[in-house]
Amino acid sequence: MIQAITGTNLTAYLQTEDNRINTSVAKTQIRHLFKFTNDMDKSIIYAYAKPEVIENRYTEFDFVYTATPNIYLGGIDLKPAGYWKYEVYEVSWTGAVTISSGFAPATETDVLSPTDPDKGVVQGLVTKGKMYVADATGTAQVQYNQYVEPTTTNYIYYGQ
Repeated sequence: MIQAITGTNLTAYLQTEDNRINTSVAKTQIRHLFKFTNDMDKSIIYAYAKPEVIENRYTEFDFVYTATPNIYLGGIDLKPAGYWKYEVYEVSWTGAVTISSGFAPATETDVLSPTDPDKGVVQGLVTKGKMYVADATGTAQVQYNQYVEPTTTNYIYYGQ
C-alpha cells in the first residue's frame, strides 16, 4: 500500500520489472502512466512520474504536489483525503521518449499512432493497489461526549 499526504510531494516504490510487458525495448524506453481513482467521489487523476528511476527490483516514482495537476510533468493534487486506488500502465517507445501532449498517451485507452516510433504505446496494466492519503491540514474533528458518573455504587459503570 502506498501512503501519501494531501498537499505534499509523493514518492512511491513499486515492483514493475517482474511484470514488464514489452521486453523487446530497453528499460530506458519504458515509462509508466498512473491512474489514481478516489474511492469516495470516483474522481480520476492521470500522471507520469517525473523522474522515474527503474532499478532491478523496483521502480521509484516521484510526483510533485501542485494545485493544478499536470499529467506530463508529474503534478498531482490528491484531494480529498482517504482511500484511493492506483493502476500503473506500461507505456513504451521505439524512438525518442517524449512525455508531452501528442507523444505520450493521456489515458490507458488513448491510442496514438502505433507506427510512429516517437509516440508512446500503452502495453498494458503492470500493477495496481490501494493507497491511503492522509489529511495534512489537520481539519479532522473528533467529538467527545462527557457522561455523568452514576450516584449509586451497586453496579459497575462502563461509560456509555
